[in-house]
Amino acid sequence: MRGKFITFEGSEGCGKSTQSRLLYEYLKKKGLPVVFLREPGGVKISEKIREILLDTKNERMSAVCETLLYMAARAQIVEELIKPALLKGKIIICDRFLDSTIVYQGYGLGIDIKAIKYMGNIATLGVKPDLTILLDLPVKKGLIHRKNSEDRIEKRPLKYHQRVRSGYLKLAAQEPRRIKIVKVREDKAETQAAIRKLVERYVI
Repeated sequence: MRGKFITFEGSEGCGKSTQSRLLYEYLKKKGLPVVFLREPGGVKISEKIREILLDTKNERMSAVCETLLYMAARAQIVEELIKPALLKGKIIICDRFLDSTIVYQGYGLGIDIKAIKYMGNIATLGVKPDLTILLDLPVKKGLIHRKNSEDRIEKRPLKYHQRVRSGYLKLAAQEPRRIKIVKVREDKAETQAAIRKLVERYVI
């Protein structure tokens, strides 16, 4: 039996981490075999790579280096945690996955998207999400939420973050069956209700 793989995506400050955690708690209470992960991170090696990627001191990091580090962190978590859990029939909720690299490093930094997808297929061992929740929020609103805890990526110019959001909407248009857009509401509970409805319809 193969499990289910649900990923959460969105630009900075959209509430992705909060909403993915709320869904995890909800499914856990229902008695389902659910696992919560974040990217980059989730396992020891990937968490160390995360520290390097987000450290504001690493301002000279090149776009190619950044892309490859994200892929390295992803390769480790897929090999060590995601693929084994799916083979055991578990439901995995992951805060970010390959779409993030396509958008942040591809649309955002100009790395060739075909190259990212090619590398991504290697790093993920062919594992793809069954459902991707894309939380959509105007860029300026999201960045206000993050202004007190900016990491290396969040510190980038407004135009960069606008390219990221635009990239996500392009991906959703390309893959409407997998990527479902959820507009972020002021009330977190309303956003979560919309997410649960999607998950129950498409995955459970």
